[in-house]
Amino acid sequence: MRTRLASCSCGQLQIEVRGEPLGVGVCHCLACQRRTGSVFAALAAFPVPYSVSGTAMDYVRAGDQGARFRFRFCPVCGTNLFHTEEGVEQNSVAVAVGGFADPNFPAPQDSVYDCRRHSWVQLPAGITVYDKDPI
Repeated sequence: MRTRLASCSCGQLQIEVRGEPLGVGVCHCLACQRRTGSVFAALAAFPVPYSVSGTAMDYVRAGDQGARFRFRFCPVCGTNLFHTEEGVEQNSVAVAVGGFADPNFPAPQDSVYDCRRHSWVQLPAGITVYDKDPI
């Protein structure tokens, strides 16, 4: 089974995942824009188990529909590397696609919060677009 390693900018925090992504998506919500410092977040979900090395700090945020997300970031460089949803963390982990530093990483299949997408951001052909969060 294929393994992938994602790391923060300084390399102190790493996450190793196994298998292919359960899904890859981008989120244009204002919270993700602020969290990443970019105009959208690119995330890949992977099944458990996964392994983490290094020290992570947590930040918990409630989503629009009440779900609580626990974001893990490096206390040294500040990179927000991965997160889980409270109550279902035994199912999957979402990893920042940029943490893999792999230009051949699979393209996103879904785009959420298109209502907040910057007009100059172009999405891949065939991607499923949601005005807000479909869940």
